[in-house]
Amino acid sequence: MSTTTATASRVRPPAASELDAEERMSRDEIAALQLERLQQTVRHAYANVPLYTRKLDDAGVRPEDIRTLEDVQLLPFTTKEDLRETYPFGMFAVPMSDVARIHASSGTTGRPTVVGYTRGDLERWGSLVARSLRASGIRPGMKVHNAYGYGLFTGGLGAHAGIEALGATVIPMSGGQTARQVQLILDFEPDAILCTPSYLLTIADAMAAQGVDPRSTSLKVAVLGAEPWSNEMRHELEQRLGIDALDIYGLSEVMGPGVGNECLETKDGPHLWEDHFLPEVIDGESGAVLPDGELGELVFTSLTKEAFPVIRYRTRDLTRLLPGTARPGMRRMEKITGRNDDMIILRGVNLFPTQIEELVLGIEQLTPHFILELSKDARMDTLKVRIERHPDLSVETCLSAAEVLAQRIKIFVGSTVAVQLEEPGTLPRSEGKYKRVYDLR
Repeated sequence: MSTTTATASRVRPPAASELDAEERMSRDEIAALQLERLQQTVRHAYANVPLYTRKLDDAGVRPEDIRTLEDVQLLPFTTKEDLRETYPFGMFAVPMSDVARIHASSGTTGRPTVVGYTRGDLERWGSLVARSLRASGIRPGMKVHNAYGYGLFTGGLGAHAGIEALGATVIPMSGGQTARQVQLILDFEPDAILCTPSYLLTIADAMAAQGVDPRSTSLKVAVLGAEPWSNEMRHELEQRLGIDALDIYGLSEVMGPGVGNECLETKDGPHLWEDHFLPEVIDGESGAVLPDGELGELVFTSLTKEAFPVIRYRTRDLTRLLPGTARPGMRRMEKITGRNDDMIILRGVNLFPTQIEELVLGIEQLTPHFILELSKDARMDTLKVRIERHPDLSVETCLSAAEVLAQRIKIFVGSTVAVQLEEPGTLPRSEGKYKRVYDLR
């Protein structure tokens, strides 16, 4: 595992006086607010979304049956399939004349999921992203380079609104055009950058290729999300760029970025903004709710959304709920280890790309640029790790390191894999969400 340590922080955490009133609430106060808002949400969804009218009727549940927070377990789950079946606007709970904006997923694995926002939804979204950025150490007046993609994807415009709501200066670069990203960072001297962790690594590589020391720029903090990433990746980015790297969590079906965020004081997993979202963790097989501290699938019920309320939405993200630290009234979640649908089952062993990432980043002779290829040899599934060799080291040294990686995967993950060394710069680079797994079976 990585033994690097984080760089000294170049930004400060917010003072108590700078926090929203809800961030200062006790656990009991948050729970009371959640119950009031949960009851309102269930009434709103039942009355205005035919899918929820039918689902609650089929389950024999009425809105007035929700008397405690635990009663959320009486409600049926919502899945991505539900959202696709109601495509495009069947989940909207307000007239289209009240919908101020529409976002949608890419739809690469089926019909896209479509979400809508009232003006009130957009205002709340912007305030929650602003809260998230402030928790990361970003302050009014700072310049923020936004390299999340703009368009139907919620990342770019969601982050943009939060930067403005905070009172910071937004540089709306969007994704791609990596050489231009580097040039604008050098010319505009932003204090912070928002993008995916894999794309920040791509930007750092591009800086180095241009002869620019990534630690020499004006960047002080990066707020990174939209894909699972390990603490080892955090250490790599912090050391390489001389920044603080923090995790922002969100998904379009629940709101977009800003559902939760790590706090600079602790960097111990995103605190969830529970005044607006009610989280649960369930057993992915049975659907049973798990106690805090146990690993399972993350589920959300929105508490303040008008246009697109969601009840017990199954995210497929795997994590565990933990007590709050920097924000004691709000629970944290462990950094996402993977998704149910990202899990690789290799000859009976379950593994996630983040597990390989942790091991790769613990071997200094290897680069973090790798992909996983699944194929079939006769009747056996096989996994190949294709990883670029370090450009400054000999092929022999990198081959030895590749053998060490294969041994560590066998020891720590329990699977035998092939590790194939590639030439520097030959594997695809991220310009947004990074695709790690290629299934060739």
